[in-house]
Amino acid sequence: MSTLSFESLCLKDDDFPSPTQPQDTEDEFDTDLESDEKEESNKQMSISELYLQACKLVGVVPVSYFVRNLDSTTMTLNHHGLGPLGCKALAIALVSDMHINTLELADSDIQAEGAKYLVEMLRANFTIQHLNLSNNHLQSAGAEYVAKMLLDNISLKSIKLSGNGFTDDDAKYFADALSTNSRIKELDLSHNEFCGKGGEHLGQLLANNEGLEVLDLSWNHLRMKGAVAFSAGLKVNMMLKYLDLSWNGFGNEGALAMGEALKFNNTLVHLNLNNNRLTNEGVGMLCRGLEFNDTLRVLLLAYNSLTVEGALALVNVVKNTPKTALEEINICNVLVHENFVHLLEVTCQEHPGLDVQYGGVGGFISKKPPKRVDPMKVIQDYLDQRKLRLWDFFRNIDKDGTMRVPVADFRKAVQQSSIPLERYQIEELIQRLDRDRTGMVDYRGLADTRKQMMRDHRRQLRKVESRQKKEKQKSDRILKTFQSAVEAVTPRSSMVISPGGAKDDSGGPQHFSATPLSSWHHIVMSNSSRYSVTNLSSEHVHLPMLGGTTPYRPTSSPAIRSYSQPNLLDDSPRSAPDKSVSAQGIRSDPEMGHSKLSPTANHLTRSRPALNGKQPEVKAKTKKAKKKKTTKHVNKGSKNSTQAVK
Repeated sequence: MSTLSFESLCLKDDDFPSPTQPQDTEDEFDTDLESDEKEESNKQMSISELYLQACKLVGVVPVSYFVRNLDSTTMTLNHHGLGPLGCKALAIALVSDMHINTLELADSDIQAEGAKYLVEMLRANFTIQHLNLSNNHLQSAGAEYVAKMLLDNISLKSIKLSGNGFTDDDAKYFADALSTNSRIKELDLSHNEFCGKGGEHLGQLLANNEGLEVLDLSWNHLRMKGAVAFSAGLKVNMMLKYLDLSWNGFGNEGALAMGEALKFNNTLVHLNLNNNRLTNEGVGMLCRGLEFNDTLRVLLLAYNSLTVEGALALVNVVKNTPKTALEEINICNVLVHENFVHLLEVTCQEHPGLDVQYGGVGGFISKKPPKRVDPMKVIQDYLDQRKLRLWDFFRNIDKDGTMRVPVADFRKAVQQSSIPLERYQIEELIQRLDRDRTGMVDYRGLADTRKQMMRDHRRQLRKVESRQKKEKQKSDRILKTFQSAVEAVTPRSSMVISPGGAKDDSGGPQHFSATPLSSWHHIVMSNSSRYSVTNLSSEHVHLPMLGGTTPYRPTSSPAIRSYSQPNLLDDSPRSAPDKSVSAQGIRSDPEMGHSKLSPTANHLTRSRPALNGKQPEVKAKTKKAKKKKTTKHVNKGSKNSTQAVK
């Protein structure tokens, strides 16, 4: 079968009669309206004939729906089973189409090969604005083709890529493509296989993109590190309005990072966190961010492990935050109680637009059952408060001092005393002190258990302290990870300027590419290591524009390296010898641009801070201190000598 190109098949239009060619002498009397109608009909016929001819040459059965609906602006070919070759014939026909602006090809099995043909078609077609390629088994090869198309295309506004088996590595294609494409407003990447690494790349996408407004990432696996890194990108994003993260398993760790992001994000209006394994603790962390947010209107938290406690926390944060914009909260699977309903009514009086969807009335606050008090401990506490001994308490019934008394006498003595024991506790105590059912209670067991009870109490306190310490360490670790990820996607911390690189251009936009977030846990921002260099990869670095409109593309020049330690080998003549360059590409000395190069400077001073003026003074002080010490020793020696003379 012969292969076809777009150019060869587009030339087939010349075989059809031209709409402007005179057909008869009667056409001279046609009106302009009639000529336009004929031209439009001939154009439609030309596209349909081109499609039929392409199907014949490629060897596929034409889709009659396409031929019948060429006059519609929306072409819906979902579930038609086009396959790669059918998509090729369709792409050939759409090259010259100027009418269709929405193309629906979901579940058509076009695969990566069909995506390649569509990419070639979109290089010539600037009419299609909305493209749906969901459930087409594009895989990694298709992701690469689509990413290349996003780099060049200027007409697409929305693209749906749900259910195509994309993995973590494929997320990098979209992150790189959408870092420069600000025309895409809606992106659907749901039902794919993005995990932790994919969340890092998608967080980089949010940090760099300046046009995306709707993002659907539902039904992926963004959790733990991926959720934290994605939330870090959301913190610095300035355009996203609708975000769907349902069915991802964010967990409480992701909720903590999302709460931190909501403190600073001022554009997001719709957030879907349905079925993300959030508990009441996670909702509490999320509420910390809602206290500072004044733009979020819709918050969906259905099908999480919430109780009425989490519901109360959400309503309380709305009630106590006057500037909140929340209008809808969905917790439709949570049963509430009357106190919640009353609190909601009071809150709605202050916020009339608030709508909270809950499961119904009949819930309760989950509480642990009261711990059963040990009757032996009750008796010991009673004796300690009154400073009594066991023998003092039982001496009226144990006149022989054997510390063994009948069960009936023991029961009567305890009941007549003021010890706060219930009847079932007394029976339990008797069973423990008379295990062999001899009818005699040996109350020496009360004294023997005192030390054991104290040990148990201390052990319990240590467990509680250890659990609280672990929870605090976990929260601190997540926050540190979040801050490191934010620093990795922030423009100032993700840009490396090599010695002798471009000067700061404050007049134009700064193009940058964030550091891969997989290295955020290696970044340690310490006050003591001010001049440390972050481990960045040169293949992810974009320098500011050099006055033109085309961003600078990094090459394999030795000026740009992947630094893991200060640069001690670069002898570039443009960098000052006595000042350092930080990992963020910002000179540590504001007067760096005005410093002159010293001819006697060596290459080691370029990665070290210049010695300040205070260090010699410190050395002088240490010398004085030594002198004082020596004088003291001399004085002591003189005193000893005078005493010997005496």
